[in-house]
Amino acid sequence: MRRYDDLADRLEAIVADLDARAFDLLREAAAERRGRPADDRRLTQARRAVEKAIHLLRGTAHGEE
Repeated sequence: MRRYDDLADRLEAIVADLDARAFDLLREAAAERRGRPADDRRLTQARRAVEKAIHLLRGTAHGEE
């Protein structure tokens, strides 16, 4: 196992949690016939940041293996 794989694995679980919450927000908004909730954008930005951290920890940000 690589040096930081355990941390990257934990962050992947957080990505899954962020996805679930974003999906819940979108489902509720659709059921109520509202537009895209403002919090969905925030969750999407957080997801991207966490994914970037995963790539950095795994050493794949610049094609490193």
